Amino acid sequence: MIHLRSIEVREFNKQDESSFPFDLSIVRSLRELKFASPVTFFVGENGSGKSTLLETIACAVESITVGAESVKTDKTLVPIRKLAKYFRLTWTKRTRKGFFLRAEDFFGYAKSMRQTKEELQQELENIKTDYKDRSAYAASLASMPYSGQLADMNRRYGDGLDNYSHGESFLTLFQNRFVPDGLYLLDEPEAALSPMRQLTFLSALKQMTGQNAQFIIATHSPIILAFPDAQILQFHEGRVKEVKYTDLEHVQLTKDFLDNPDSFLRHL
Repeated sequence: MIHLRSIEVREFNKQDESSFPFDLSIVRSLRELKFASPVTFFVGENGSGKSTLLETIACAVESITVGAESVKTDKTLVPIRKLAKYFRLTWTKRTRKGFFLRAEDFFGYAKSMRQTKEELQQELENIKTDYKDRSAYAASLASMPYSGQLADMNRRYGDGLDNYSHGESFLTLFQNRFVPDGLYLLDEPEAALSPMRQLTFLSALKQMTGQNAQFIIATHSPIILAFPDAQILQFHEGRVKEVKYTDLEHVQLTKDFLDNPDSFLRHL
């Protein structure tokens, strides 16, 4: 399902043109972006603007965030929110489901989950002490909200995200927070994933697009970029253009290196 069909960028006000992110070449050149597949990849070198554009889309659609402040209040996104006001969105079907996840936000979310679990467990211990002279029924009623939240967290994440490896915990979070019919914005998910886990991630993408989900993903990974029938938008020299998987420099360079690593390493 393609929920978000296109983005049109309105003409900037003069007072904004010289400030970040309006001064980026990619932002200056962008007038319209069309999404032609349930999975769209943004690919390009560091600093090419792909993460900036993904953040702007997240602000424009008012996406839910994972492990970070709301896109409406995050201070690091103040200039991005200004750019988002110039984005005109065209939807096939407007959705409020889904989320925005940056690789660096995941660690904060895992830490927050651990702290929440510890606080709930402490509340239950406090109730045992406070209600020791009261009936078991009264203690059970007082404990119910906390034990219910703990049970839900255990159902979703087991012993806790930080008890898994980085890749396992990322996939656990990703799969448990997924709901059908959503728009999912992911920035460099491969940072948490080994090559084998990236294949698992692709399998999850296939299943989720079958449940009417749309994904826009910024990535450098040749494995993730190989997802069948994905739209690949390359950010290069201040422009965005659609390219084929086999034409990507990321793919060609990785293949050449794996075919003959010595030809690269002898220059070190």
